[in-house]
Amino acid sequence: MPQSTPDLCDQFPDIVRVLAPGFINYGGREAFAGPATTVKCFEDNSLVKQLAAQPGHGRVMVVDGGGSLRRALLGDMIAADAARNGWAGLIINGAVRDVDVLRSLDLGIRALGAVPLRTQKRGLGDVDVPVEVGGVMVEPGDVVFADASGIITLPDEAA
Repeated sequence: MPQSTPDLCDQFPDIVRVLAPGFINYGGREAFAGPATTVKCFEDNSLVKQLAAQPGHGRVMVVDGGGSLRRALLGDMIAADAARNGWAGLIINGAVRDVDVLRSLDLGIRALGAVPLRTQKRGLGDVDVPVEVGGVMVEPGDVVFADASGIITLPDEAA
């Protein structure tokens, strides 16, 4: 079990970055942590699908979907791939779908909301670029911690 976000905030008050509240837990894993792999995409989950199919090695995929709640960036099949391939979790600045299935997976999933409509696959977006999620800039390699108290990031060298 990762160290608690409140304890980490106390331990690293000058460098911790706290994502704004509002992310909803949709995964079967309440607490998770790992180095960030970032994705910037808008209503197109092609890169999320591509990454979920690769070994996750305990990483957390941080997806900046621009906060759109019109199309789901994560559904049951992609999430099942991520769980099977060893991802610790996903933070989605956008929507998910297939919520009942997501809750059954051993995967951390936080998102702004749920919508049943899937994205179009156009292959658009960027991987491992700085993204802004929850009012916080997340750099590739930052360490992400999520639990019932919230979501935080720390620079790799501090974690």
